[in-house]
Amino acid sequence: MTIKLMFSKTVQNSREILHFIKEFNSDLGTVFGNGDRNVIKLFDLDGQIINIKSFKVPNIINKIAYKYFRKSKAKRSYEYATVLLEKGVGTPRPIAYFENFNAVGLSDSYYVSEHLKCDLMFRDLIETKNYPDLENILRQFARFTFNLHEKGIEFLDHSPGNTLIKKEANDQYSFYLVDLNRMNFHDTMDFELRMKNFSRLTSDKDMITIISNEYAKKSEKSEKIICDKILYYTTQFQEDFAKKRRLKRKLKLW
Repeated sequence: MTIKLMFSKTVQNSREILHFIKEFNSDLGTVFGNGDRNVIKLFDLDGQIINIKSFKVPNIINKIAYKYFRKSKAKRSYEYATVLLEKGVGTPRPIAYFENFNAVGLSDSYYVSEHLKCDLMFRDLIETKNYPDLENILRQFARFTFNLHEKGIEFLDHSPGNTLIKKEANDQYSFYLVDLNRMNFHDTMDFELRMKNFSRLTSDKDMITIISNEYAKKSEKSEKIICDKILYYTTQFQEDFAKKRRLKRKLKLW
């Protein structure tokens, strides 16, 4: 069995963090979220709350792939968080990642970061009717996403649950990306790639109209062209998602 781990240079409690990981499946720590795919636990590290994500055990093909051909989700999360912070993009501070390999391949892996207390997620804007200060938040989010695109950051999981939002003074908001293991970095992003990056967020036309209006102020394209493209890619994503869901149901029946 081989263990690989990496700690941030600023970490002073590596032994205690390693203890948390080794005891992850015990009663130690507090489960955070529903744990449908990956399990997240919160731990107190000398008065600071840290967040440890245990990734779902990969299937046999991915076990081998993560050992020989691809970086694990834990390693990518750590490295991508570091890149985001270097580029001035908000994300919880990365602390460490841990990989456990057996003879076959990757057995289990963990990503450790600071736990960020947020006021809301993007999902709350969709699920709560007439969310307070909605238009202002959406406009600031549009500018945040434009900034991502200008920096060549393609966040492949740019979806409602993966942007944390903190309210600051004077009706300003800060945005933080989480669930970082699927991301591409480009020298530049063309228009189609930028618009497609909105496809997972919301199908609410009013929200898309506001986002398009604000994005257009920073872009060379018109509001209508932007809105039409976002709606097109959003519809395409939803149709593909529905097809995959139907296929999964059929496979279960078989």
